[in-house]
Amino acid sequence: MSSATGRARTALDRAADRMLQASVLERLAIAVASTSLALVLGAVIVAATGYDAVAFLSALVYGAVGTTSNVAFMLRQSTMLILAGVAVAIAFRAGVFNIGVQGQFVVGGFATTLTILFLAPMVPTGAVGGVTLVVLGTLAALVAGGAYAALPGIMKAYAGANEVITTIMLNFIASGVVFFLVDGFLRPEGASAPNTEPFPSYVDLPSVIFDSATFSVIGLVVALATVLCVYVVMTRTRFGYDLVTTGHQESVAAYSGVDTKRTIVTTMTFSGMVAGLTGALFAIMVLGYYSDPNTFPRFGFDAIAVSLLAANNPLGVVPAGLLFGGLDAGGQYIGFTLDMPPELVDGVVGLVVLFVAAPELFRMAGRRLGLGSDGK
Repeated sequence: MSSATGRARTALDRAADRMLQASVLERLAIAVASTSLALVLGAVIVAATGYDAVAFLSALVYGAVGTTSNVAFMLRQSTMLILAGVAVAIAFRAGVFNIGVQGQFVVGGFATTLTILFLAPMVPTGAVGGVTLVVLGTLAALVAGGAYAALPGIMKAYAGANEVITTIMLNFIASGVVFFLVDGFLRPEGASAPNTEPFPSYVDLPSVIFDSATFSVIGLVVALATVLCVYVVMTRTRFGYDLVTTGHQESVAAYSGVDTKRTIVTTMTFSGMVAGLTGALFAIMVLGYYSDPNTFPRFGFDAIAVSLLAANNPLGVVPAGLLFGGLDAGGQYIGFTLDMPPELVDGVVGLVVLFVAAPELFRMAGRRLGLGSDGK
């Protein structure tokens, strides 16, 4: 190895270390401060508009963890947000802005639905057939989500297209095309809504711990296992090393022999595969069929805030996803039980994102208090 190449590799090592290392105390302080200030200001706004701030905050908490069914719903939302948040974090941590996770989520779930409905008559019924269809449907989602995300990756790498614009546009294309196919070709005769046929009853994730028709702890385990795998890949393998360094030190990475164009495409594909997995879990665990994607929760967009709160760290996505899942569950509970505008909850979430968008303020406070790293 020449001295110039050695220096480039050393610079690459240092750059990767700075990007991959993050103070746990620092990130925790940011999350706690952001959430606390958002809730306090949210309560002030609620009180200022003439509503009961105590009832608002109590309902927000009760809606998330007040009963077993509320906890199950909160974990369901959190599971979706954790997976979608990891998909966003993969791209953001590698310096690529994948704003198209919602579209990849839609395409992945649709691929799962087509696979299950097409293959159901060809496989045995019962547990064996159910597991087979779930596995094959999930594989189809990984392929479809990865391929759909690879499109803007290719356009960015080889045509210089802005991935923010292309991924946003592909969100609308995914929703529009899938709705057209579901409504025009897959809706059962006589159905009043644009839904596909339901999956066979044996195609589902079994209920464990919680007696819920739309949540299984197995889904949460899949999400946590995905987080761990992504973290290991991004921080402990040459593949992840190249992904991260290409996004932040492209010239140095190219000088050291990394094919930066191919790595950009690979990054988007990897991100899209996780987004597709999110869609598969939503179709199998939550829906049990497929419907108009324009009515789906905006997990792909909310995941951007989740990833930002986690500082694009795959492990940090777990508590961030739980937080946003709790806010979502609590907000929906408020809408059902209290005579308060749902926009108030949206405002609280917006305040969390607002404070996360200015992390340096909290880092400075943390350093003054002796928390976190010294920024080296």
